[in-house]
Amino acid sequence: MIGYCCINMTLDEQKIKVNRGMIKKTFQTKGLPYVSELVLLNLDDTLKILKWNVKNNILLYRMSSDSFSWMSEYCFSDLPKFDFIKKKLEHIGNYIKDNKLRVGFHPGPFNVLASQNPDVVTKTINELNKHSEIMDIMCLEQSTYYPINIHVNITKPSLEDSMKRFCDNFQLLSDSCKFRLTVENDDSPNQYSVLDLYNGVYKNIGIPIVFDQHHFLYGKRDQDMKSALELALSTWKTKAITHMSSSKTIEDDKAKKTAHADYIYEKIETFGYDFDTEIEAKAKELAVIKYKISFL
Repeated sequence: MIGYCCINMTLDEQKIKVNRGMIKKTFQTKGLPYVSELVLLNLDDTLKILKWNVKNNILLYRMSSDSFSWMSEYCFSDLPKFDFIKKKLEHIGNYIKDNKLRVGFHPGPFNVLASQNPDVVTKTINELNKHSEIMDIMCLEQSTYYPINIHVNITKPSLEDSMKRFCDNFQLLSDSCKFRLTVENDDSPNQYSVLDLYNGVYKNIGIPIVFDQHHFLYGKRDQDMKSALELALSTWKTKAITHMSSSKTIEDDKAKKTAHADYIYEKIETFGYDFDTEIEAKAKELAVIKYKISFL
């Protein structure tokens, strides 16, 4: 399966959005009643996107972490309309299972499980657990078939020390979250390769590695692509997920090479293996459709 992330460009033109949120001042002023209203709208539109995906045979989709605004600041059960929210999530979960969709989350870079700051770690654990709680309410299997993917996100004082903190703090997550968590290689020579993550994370806590082909091209070259992909795939018990994007420099020679292009210009290298791929292109579902026409 090949899918995309969060925003549907086609439906966005119809004001269908899954990431309605608010600034902190608004959250402090309007509080949980307003959060509930936005969550309900976001969930309604999430279902509309999933139905569009099924109609267009795109069965892999990354859900938006912004569907629940400021979710680290409250318990879901404290939301004034939680009963309605719970029913909508259950309905979405049933639709996902009935139509054999695969969904996941990729919480933002502020989630630093390996942080040296205890407050950041506490907030990260809360945020990651909340993502998994959403999936639990949807009655989705507690496994990496429905993954929650993050990066290590820090390298100080060393990669080895950071990965050890990552593994130590992993033990503080809910069991539900532990069963779903995955970790991804980076796009910098100074950050984490698949081999680093295999030795420093997978061997210690057993979570799968998401292979990002674009990140591999600009990251640490301690393996060839085939070996790195094979090593990442070997860590999965469910069908593996990988990421794919092209460099923005193909469309704009002044762009940063690690920036994502609107579309995909290279073939996903499978080396004969079968896995699912999230396309992280700026044109979202349009990039998936164009890729299928160009390469499949």
